[in-house]
Amino acid sequence: MDKVPGKPESTDGAMPSLRDVIAARPHVYRHLRPTPLYRYSGLSELLGANVWVKHENHQPIGAFKVRGGLNLVAQLSDKERASGLFTASTGNHGQSIAYAARAHGVSATIAVPEGANPGKVAAMRGLGAEVAFHGRDFDSAREWVMGVALARGGRFVGPTEDLLIHGVGTYALEIVEDLPEVDAIIVPVGAGSGACATCIVAKTIDPRIQVIGAQSAQAPAMQMSWASGKAVSADMNTVAEGLATRVPFENTQRIMRKYLDDFVLVEDAAIEDAILLLLEHTHNLAEGAGAAALAAAIKLKHRLAGKNVVLVMSGGNLSVDQLRRLLGRSGSSARAR
Repeated sequence: MDKVPGKPESTDGAMPSLRDVIAARPHVYRHLRPTPLYRYSGLSELLGANVWVKHENHQPIGAFKVRGGLNLVAQLSDKERASGLFTASTGNHGQSIAYAARAHGVSATIAVPEGANPGKVAAMRGLGAEVAFHGRDFDSAREWVMGVALARGGRFVGPTEDLLIHGVGTYALEIVEDLPEVDAIIVPVGAGSGACATCIVAKTIDPRIQVIGAQSAQAPAMQMSWASGKAVSADMNTVAEGLATRVPFENTQRIMRKYLDDFVLVEDAAIEDAILLLLEHTHNLAEGAGAAALAAAIKLKHRLAGKNVVLVMSGGNLSVDQLRRLLGRSGSSARAR
């Protein structure tokens, strides 16, 4: 499994804790406000459950990851601030680092794969980051920029570092505070920081809360690794760039194996149906990763019947071209089964 350079993901082998998430709150809320958790009657009727959506698409970068970036950058050493940050991203992680770097006066260089979402690339540049295209996918870009960071003496930021998980966990705290009676939380999984953060918070506060991961069947490396208990690489052909990784990450796999209750794969077609359903029922635009939780909930409908279910809309950065293509379809074919 991949280990990323820079600061170690854990200095003593310990996993991130609820205490770490609580300690991250001042760094996050210095710049952000809590996001809404809304119940939707239409989705509740569709699933036969009480369904809420956690709107991380309402963040200033349109995605949850900004919480982690702010926590990490706030705790850089003076040397790290001076040498600058380097990372790779399909868009949302890069926007997170760019946003946090600008907030703290630090330079950021972000590698993105060829064909990256143009809106996300423009947003990263608009936040002051240097953006470099390299490789066909996230992992190719990441491997390349790691070398650049080493050559320039900069701080490489991996997508699953503990400080990112600590910051991201603040949205999970908001969920449990706003809805103490929650029975299940469904979280999209790319590299796994969101799922891990949700597990740590939910399971520490109330082990009865079910935490379920959702990943595209067209990018199943993380799910296959979790299910098999060993590192599994897999082809990556998903349209949901936030879920697009072809290799697993050691630290997030370790956390998910300890805490995650289930991890399901959903087809890209089901994710696209879910984007349209969310647009119809919540009047919010979800990107592919942001709609994966609803696609998983539809797949698990009978298990969720009558429960209090939270779907994490992790991001809303769907490109205009993607939106046009989806709206050009005859309509959503998604149905509760």
